[in-house]
Amino acid sequence: MSSYTSMSPDELGRDVGTQRAPVIVDVRSDAEFANQPFLIPASIRRDADAADTWAAGLAGKRVVTVCNDGGAIGQSVAAWLRHKSVDAKSLDGGFEAWGASGHLLTRVAKMPSPNSRGSTVWVTRERPKIDRIACPWLIRRFVDPEAVFLFVEPTEVVHVASRFDATPFDIEGVFWSHRGETCTFDTMLTEFGLKSEALDKLATIVRGADTARLDLVPEAAGFLACSLGLSRLFDSDLAQLQAGMTLYDAMYLWCRDATAETHNWPTPRVREV
Repeated sequence: MSSYTSMSPDELGRDVGTQRAPVIVDVRSDAEFANQPFLIPASIRRDADAADTWAAGLAGKRVVTVCNDGGAIGQSVAAWLRHKSVDAKSLDGGFEAWGASGHLLTRVAKMPSPNSRGSTVWVTRERPKIDRIACPWLIRRFVDPEAVFLFVEPTEVVHVASRFDATPFDIEGVFWSHRGETCTFDTMLTEFGLKSEALDKLATIVRGADTARLDLVPEAAGFLACSLGLSRLFDSDLAQLQAGMTLYDAMYLWCRDATAETHNWPTPRVREV
């Protein structure tokens, strides 16, 4: 049961994958993590015994700590973070309870190594439209909230990847790209083990819009129109990405919570007395 100092898996599950999500700090030991090499989506791993060295970087943020079983380790780290002006709670039942509840887990085996600042770095072609916005959205919401994205000329992607130890995506001949009739967004969902009804529905919309198969789902045509419109609003690819995050946030929540909702026009008439 959640309290002022803890949060239930279901409560956290409503926020995961959205812009409302707290910073999720996984403080399991290396042995515990090796036994279950998955993360709650968008978690960052930190050493519980070194909390005093990294607590300051979370000041003013909303944080949930995740230990293996929701016991003393997660609760004590959360308490220490609160002492350091962090709005911190621990996860009830920890990682074990999260998994038992059937919530999403991110497989980390294929996750690129972070740079010296703890962020993964990705590079792709400039002037993104659909897949090159969808993938950064997925990474920041479900894999690495601090991920860095570089947009460059198509001929420079591999060179920039080598220079900055970045991971290339959505170009031919690389791991993170289209496979058969699916797009890079599908590849990332598969490799990171992210499967839910909402993400599957969003993936179909993205695939239809990105591969010119607008017959896959009715929403694909409208999503393509919105994406192309966004690409013409911004000269900066990074500004477009920031705006696109909101578009994908909205579409994801529609896929998760609102597909059965319809607009109520005309409004019900007031009965005359």
